[in-house]
Amino acid sequence: MATPTHCVMNGGTMQNGTAAVVDTAPPQRNFLDGEEFRRQGHQVIEFIAEYYGRIGDYPVNPRVTPGFLRNRLPADPPSRPEPDAFSSALEDIRDVILPGMTHWQSPRHLAHFPASSSTVGALGEALAAGINVVPFTWAASPAATELEMVVVDWLGKALHLPESLLFAGGGGGTLLGTSCEAILCAVAAARDQKLAEVGGKRIGDLVVYCSDQTHFAFRKAARIAGIQREHCREIATCHDDMFAMSPTELQACIQADVDAGLVPLFLCATVGTTQTTAVDPIGKLCAVASKHGVWVHVDAAYAGSALVCPEFGDVMEGVELVDSFSMNAHKWLLANNDCCAMWVKEPRALVAALGTEQEYILRDAASEGHEVVDYKDWTMTLTRRFRALKLWLVLRCYGTDGLREHIRSHVRMAEGLETMVRADARFEVVTTRRFALVCFRLRPLQSIGGEKTANDINRALLEQVNAVSLGPYVSSAKVGGMYLLRCAVGSTLTEERHVKDAWRVVQDQASAILAKMERLYKDLLQLPYPSY
Repeated sequence: MATPTHCVMNGGTMQNGTAAVVDTAPPQRNFLDGEEFRRQGHQVIEFIAEYYGRIGDYPVNPRVTPGFLRNRLPADPPSRPEPDAFSSALEDIRDVILPGMTHWQSPRHLAHFPASSSTVGALGEALAAGINVVPFTWAASPAATELEMVVVDWLGKALHLPESLLFAGGGGGTLLGTSCEAILCAVAAARDQKLAEVGGKRIGDLVVYCSDQTHFAFRKAARIAGIQREHCREIATCHDDMFAMSPTELQACIQADVDAGLVPLFLCATVGTTQTTAVDPIGKLCAVASKHGVWVHVDAAYAGSALVCPEFGDVMEGVELVDSFSMNAHKWLLANNDCCAMWVKEPRALVAALGTEQEYILRDAASEGHEVVDYKDWTMTLTRRFRALKLWLVLRCYGTDGLREHIRSHVRMAEGLETMVRADARFEVVTTRRFALVCFRLRPLQSIGGEKTANDINRALLEQVNAVSLGPYVSSAKVGGMYLLRCAVGSTLTEERHVKDAWRVVQDQASAILAKMERLYKDLLQLPYPSY
């Protein structure tokens, strides 16, 4: 019986009585083609360089409404790329996306603590993305793990941290995404350590402490870690103490919880609060916490970068007593998002809470018999980014002297702004300037309602300042019942002229508001009283 032939529908032809199989699938594409990477990489570098060259042409905060971008983009992804899709996408980024962005690198961005950028930081990100390793264990990428260990000790020494927090002194550090992650890791470590002492069934009795100025990330971390909402104590602060946490009030609060049969667990102190850069007295707070076995964490997300300058050492008095410390190098230390450094005095507490059983696939003969750091056991995630490469490049290429000058230049500009505010009798500086944030407001005037109208007037001032085309972008805070304006100097591109220009805009808008309010109150005073 003859061997049957097979019909091929896709254009196959018969060869020696057998159908020739024709492969109609497109050739496999190389998604890491070196030449394509080089060509498109050059396009990206040119695009970013051009963006920084014309960033001043954009309003810092876009004038858009929700849905503006979703309405302009297709609802479905393309099934096949258009010709030269990458170049077309870059055009859309320039023409469609950038006009709707808040430009955090703008020299006129004074609203928030900075998301500092640098050439080396950006290129370090590109290198890490291109190499694209996943250093969850030492074996998964030995050089990445050991570079991270080296660089966190480098940074800790640059910030003048105590040796007890460094690998060199028996502690250790890691690089995470944000302070939110660092705080959660610290709370989890403290929780498990405490429950090992008092019993796991008492998790509902654990209490954590912060001030009313502490970043909301702490309360969120406590909830995730299983702390009841009603067991997060906020210590009230006041203007007389420049909104720093009171050790006396903390002691009273903890003692009340102990008397009620609860278990004090964790204190989050802050160096440089978000609203006003208040500095909690670390040493005095640690003295209170130690009496009750409370874990003390210091959140220095913003102001931690300033510690490269020895003149800020006073804010760290007592730091050798803390259990953990974190700061965001991406905020003010040129490391680009994201790069949070966290140090702990006892790394084994982190590993006990967050460590995993070593799967066979993660084991490596080279590490057997050695004490190695597996960073998967220091945080919640298994997958990690190679952040150490970027930070190592920043420290190596700019040096600690360069980083100090970067910080000091912004502090000098903030000092200049503070001087200008104080020179205008209509304004007052509300809180002591510690770093590069100036908090101020228009003084309450009896002629236009005094303290009753002060908050509304300052709120209107903020709105009008931010509405000025190509003007500064500033923010607000409300502390001690006072609505105030915040100007945070910190963008890498900000120069003295930008700060002076911003202050002129504030003064001009204040003059317009005050003139309008005075006319309004004058007219009201001239109205006849109603008869009853």
